[in-house]
Amino acid sequence: MRALADIAGTAPSKSARARAKAPWGLRATALAAAALCLLPMVAVALAAALSGTETLSHLADTVLARYTGATLMLVGLVATGTILIGTGAAWLVTMTRFPGVRIFEIALALPLAFPAYVLAYAYTDVLDHPGIVQTTLRDLTGWGPRGYWFPEVRSLPGAAAMLTLVLYPYVYLLARAAFLQQSATAYLAARALGQSAWGAFLRISLPMARPAIAGGALLAVMETIADFGTVAYFGVQTFATGIYMSWFSMADRGAAAQLACALLAFALLIALLERIQRGEARHHATGARFERIPPAALEGWRAAGAMALCGFPVLFGFALPVVILTEMAVGSEQNLLSPRYLGFIRNSITLAGIAAVITVVAAMAIGFFQRLEPGRVAHGAAHVARIGYAVPGGVIAVGLLVPFAAFDNALDAFMRAEFGISTGLLFTGSIWLLVVAYMVRFLAAALGAYDAGQAAVHTNMDAVARTLGHGPGGMLRRVHLPILKPAVLTAALIVFVDVMKELPATLIMRPFNFDTLAVQAHRLASDERLSGAAVPSLVIVAVGLLPVILVCRSLGRYRAEVGRSVGAG
Repeated sequence: MRALADIAGTAPSKSARARAKAPWGLRATALAAAALCLLPMVAVALAAALSGTETLSHLADTVLARYTGATLMLVGLVATGTILIGTGAAWLVTMTRFPGVRIFEIALALPLAFPAYVLAYAYTDVLDHPGIVQTTLRDLTGWGPRGYWFPEVRSLPGAAAMLTLVLYPYVYLLARAAFLQQSATAYLAARALGQSAWGAFLRISLPMARPAIAGGALLAVMETIADFGTVAYFGVQTFATGIYMSWFSMADRGAAAQLACALLAFALLIALLERIQRGEARHHATGARFERIPPAALEGWRAAGAMALCGFPVLFGFALPVVILTEMAVGSEQNLLSPRYLGFIRNSITLAGIAAVITVVAAMAIGFFQRLEPGRVAHGAAHVARIGYAVPGGVIAVGLLVPFAAFDNALDAFMRAEFGISTGLLFTGSIWLLVVAYMVRFLAAALGAYDAGQAAVHTNMDAVARTLGHGPGGMLRRVHLPILKPAVLTAALIVFVDVMKELPATLIMRPFNFDTLAVQAHRLASDERLSGAAVPSLVIVAVGLLPVILVCRSLGRYRAEVGRSVGAG
């Protein structure tokens, strides 16, 4: 969600010279948040290095090649699918006009509300051997259970399809924003020189939007390597499933740390590429005169084709899964209002609410510290905080459990030896350590939304506030926060929904007998009780629609502003 929040703005200006000194409390909070983001990566690297070569050799001889091949193949399929669907849909709804285009502008973003594992539960119920599709096929043809071939949904291509259907909106939203920013000058010049509309798109519009498309694809790739629920349910052996199996099934922390370190290296490489693409995207200016590309009206078979191409991902990525899950939920024996389910909802909302507040406070501390003292320390803290988005939840979980478990054990041993008191596990297995994991994972999303809003606060406002006698605290409370209220609420909402959907870190780190809706859905699906899993899944999807609608409204406002600027020009 971080890059989607950045659509509406950029980082704050660095041009101001006179700035207030950051209070020590603000500086300490910002640096502490950045240190917590760095801790899991350092801990994973140290644990992997200290585990010895025996574990690494065993992994290399047994599962490393399989994990690497499956992860790379999954990444390649998802990247290709998201680019094709997202870019094509963005071009059609932005540059053409056909029946229903206004509806598709919003509907194409709706699959982002689905966690991929929820989509996997829905389609498994329909496409698996006892599902309605194959059952109907056998009834119509008279074929026996083994008398025909049908694509296996529980496979690596099946997992790639599920991930593609829920992640293509990353490419769609960023590509659409890039197409909206393009001036018609180069495009019309290509048409005047004899290029067809398709040729002008390939030679002019597509290369200009390439940084945004690549940025969306890289975000989709980062989500792919972080996914656990889909690949675990489909039995695809990737690094994410390997970390979980090593930690729980084999109780081998060394293997888990070394697998996490390998996945972390790949994730950081993806993050570096994403930052490079974002940097390049800032330098594609539209020129002194902005003239928007006139949308082409489609009729006949072209309009029907555009409707089909835009309707395909909406149908299979949102509409059909909602219908399937609703039908499954109605036929299940799960009661959403029972005390047990109310407990799951309460746990989910508690975790998401606490994590949202703490994460937004940390983002505000880092963003305001960077504004007051834009030096190497502040910029370094901001960069470290943004890295967490690229680190999968399983890696963060291992990276936090290893050092805090060692601290808990050392403290317990010391208290036993000196005072005869057992302190137990103070941090490991606590809700607060899980909240720290959420903060590390989603701080970049909150920081991106906060930075986007902070760009609207001109540095001259800071100077005026200081002239009126306000210190940094008064400036933040009386000047920044009233202006930044929408950005802060957006950041909190994004983090809240991301925490509601998060699965791998929650599975590994949750306190005993403290389950969430995501954990309950995963447990029921693992037991092949898919109808029951539909109930918590629908609640997660309903909550996930909130930020998607928010992002669509943001793009709608941007489109209106572009239209007004074109009209004024």
